[in-house]
Amino acid sequence: MFSYLESMPQTPPFSAMFDSSGYNRNLYQSAEDSCGGLYYHDNNLLSGSLEALIQHLVPNVDYYPDRTYIFTFLLSSRLFMHPYELMAKVCHLCVEHQRLSDPSGDKNQIRKIAPKILQLLTEWTETFPYDFRDERMMRNLKDLAHRIASGEETYRKNVQQMIQCLIRKLAALSQYEEVLAKISSTSTDRLTVLKTKPQSIQRDIITVCSDPYTLAQQLTHIELERLNYIGPEEFVQAFVQKDPLDNDKSCYSERKKTRNLEAYVEWFNRLSYLVATEICMPVKKKHRARMIEYFIDVARECFNIGNFNSLMAIISGMNMSPVSRLKKTWAKVKTAKFDVLEHQMDPSSNFYNYRTALRGAAQRSLTAHSSREKIVIPFFSLLIKDIYFLNEGCANRLPNGHVNFEKFWELAKQVSEFMTWKQVECPFERDRKILQYLLTIPVFSEDALYLASYESEGPENHIEKDRWKSLRSSLLGRV
Repeated sequence: MFSYLESMPQTPPFSAMFDSSGYNRNLYQSAEDSCGGLYYHDNNLLSGSLEALIQHLVPNVDYYPDRTYIFTFLLSSRLFMHPYELMAKVCHLCVEHQRLSDPSGDKNQIRKIAPKILQLLTEWTETFPYDFRDERMMRNLKDLAHRIASGEETYRKNVQQMIQCLIRKLAALSQYEEVLAKISSTSTDRLTVLKTKPQSIQRDIITVCSDPYTLAQQLTHIELERLNYIGPEEFVQAFVQKDPLDNDKSCYSERKKTRNLEAYVEWFNRLSYLVATEICMPVKKKHRARMIEYFIDVARECFNIGNFNSLMAIISGMNMSPVSRLKKTWAKVKTAKFDVLEHQMDPSSNFYNYRTALRGAAQRSLTAHSSREKIVIPFFSLLIKDIYFLNEGCANRLPNGHVNFEKFWELAKQVSEFMTWKQVECPFERDRKILQYLLTIPVFSEDALYLASYESEGPENHIEKDRWKSLRSSLLGRV
């Protein structure tokens, strides 16, 4: 934190933010609520009018909002209004309250309030930087920051620092999006490549990386990088219903708002298909069996690392029908280790076993001494599903029109845990060659996988036989 914030309320790290059942108003507040419209029970904020909640976000000379409140409100307010509308209101309240617009205003007053407003803006830009891709947000930010900084040299430096840091984050995001776009524009189907340049796919994953441990570590690199670019607001924006009365098309496209979340889900699917492709490709049964055993070892190491997303993608790939139907191949595999992993990720009782393992990894992460022990990469589709059901299961507003803040504490609690996990640095060395292969090597489509599977172990019944025939004619042009 900046030096001028020494006197500011100290805020706990993300992981400690939601330890209590909700936001306790006695935590750092030195002022009772001056505006009505907020409803508490046992000191926990349960609901309030949107207007009162916005007021509650804005600091004054004697009050600074609790950090858990800032995170929760900035996260959930987008279900009710665009971030730029909220920003405009916050700016207006700051300027009005603090008489920042009055050139003859009390310098001493401004000196007391300026660090608090700056702290609020810093928390917003650090936690929700993607909001500021909207020019209107950036304009308001610069305008308010300029008003604060106009009188004091110290603040001017801090404002500059905050804005430069934000611009760096947004530039890194744009670069990441370009890389993703490049990968997807050059991706081709494995079968097409096989037909046109069969010699170019002589290698398989084992020739690129013979050690399952190393592969699990490189997968963890990809997972952590992709995780790191997901903004917390993407979880909420994924469920925002476009308001039919809102004709505002100028806000950057809705699609862009969840792009990193979608790219991460696409990576999971790619990894599943890559696993299935590598298993179905070899002509010889013993090579296919070796490939299955190799991926079982990779999956086991992912489990040990705490990389549950890659683990689940590998298991999904092995459970795809074109792979699971290869009975003669599976007969050659020692499956005991695979059975243990499947048991860990068993979906019954709402993924009870996995959730227990995840809690264990999260606990280990909290007391970790090395960054390796800090790694927690959740099975992502399930996390999204949990958040989806939480969102669907409770109303956003109560019958009296108040915002149901109890629901949003819960939402913020889930998302803030994810925020802790996504900030972990990957401790393993990067291997460019392996990463390149994992991210860009062509994979089979579902049809091509079935075709390869039937070519390896012939059809077992009429349905399979007919399917094989039609695939041969459509994919290979053979009868």
